[in-house]
Amino acid sequence: MILSKRFLFIKFTMFDSSAIIEYVYWIAVAIPSILVAATVHEYAHAYTAFKLGDPTAKAEGRLTLNPLKHIDPIGALFMVLFRFGWSKPVPINEYNFEKRELHTALVAFAGPLSNLLLAFLTGLIYRILPVDTSALIVFLLYSFATINIALAVFNLIPIPPLDGHKIVRPILPPKLRYYWELLEKYSIILILLIILPFSPLSKFVFSLISNTLTSLLTLLGF
Repeated sequence: MILSKRFLFIKFTMFDSSAIIEYVYWIAVAIPSILVAATVHEYAHAYTAFKLGDPTAKAEGRLTLNPLKHIDPIGALFMVLFRFGWSKPVPINEYNFEKRELHTALVAFAGPLSNLLLAFLTGLIYRILPVDTSALIVFLLYSFATINIALAVFNLIPIPPLDGHKIVRPILPPKLRYYWELLEKYSIILILLIILPFSPLSKFVFSLISNTLTSLLTLLGF
């Protein structure tokens, strides 16, 4: 079994300036931040799976913080051109786990958790910076924290192919789990429903992400 692709869809509404400035920001700041966040995210999946008894990811060279091992070429191209994309799925064999559904959920949760930890670490760094710290450094820290929180929240949505789908499975009644897993057949349709601008679900999802971002960034002191 292979964990479905993690879609790294980030919607930025941080600028009222020209499209050129937004695109420069996207290339120079957002994409490097996403690359780091996604690499740590995927490494966390691989590390947790290995610790719980599944060596599949390690055997395939994915137990690493080398971003080149996690980049999906098509997903990276989409990230540059269309501002959404995905990384390679971390391969796991959940039948190697002693408690298959619970441990698969822990592996899935490890990714978003790693991004939240990165965000809180970034907030800690921000809090201990001198008052006269360069505005550019503050902006970079803010952007990195924002991207990690957005990535975590988005991946916690309980639909395939996102991590939240696997996280929810163990807490469902046994009779519902079979039908819950069947949703994976409709992964592409479901993901499109929450990222396409004209979808009602899209508005709900980005409202959720925006509200969570505001709350957590305030908590971090930004």
